[in-house]
Amino acid sequence: MKIFLMLLISIFFFSCHQKEKENAADAAPYPIVKKKKKEENKQIGDTIHMNFRNKKGSFTGEGSLDSIHSRVYIKFKNEDLGALQARIVPTTGQGNIRFNQIIFPDNSSDGPFGMDLKIPLKQKGDYILVIGHSLMADNPYWGKFKVELENKKE
Repeated sequence: MKIFLMLLISIFFFSCHQKEKENAADAAPYPIVKKKKKEENKQIGDTIHMNFRNKKGSFTGEGSLDSIHSRVYIKFKNEDLGALQARIVPTTGQGNIRFNQIIFPDNSSDGPFGMDLKIPLKQKGDYILVIGHSLMADNPYWGKFKVELENKKE
């Protein structure tokens, strides 16, 4: 009985050891290729974090306004003093959508603006742009849009 049990245990360990060698041999000749994740500035919740610049050095992001997210916050970090040129491009071409407010790093704010924004950036730090529909006009905009931000250095 002891001999049978010892034989059974040794066969079990030997078979487990063989599977490990086979898995290691199978993985060796095939290299693992990781796909590069495309860098995009997309809306998460009600915020678009502008972390990735395009080839021109400006920020471009995609977002949408709906009944749940009636305002979208664009957050970006400014490292250089200069002038900010921003533009909202609705997918439908036109719509009741605008830059409602800009919040500066010192928590002061300015606004409202239109679909285009040109403003000097006199502070370094984190800025927030608030996008929504104009409360002075009818028919709020619901749908997708693109935001383009460009910081022209002085």
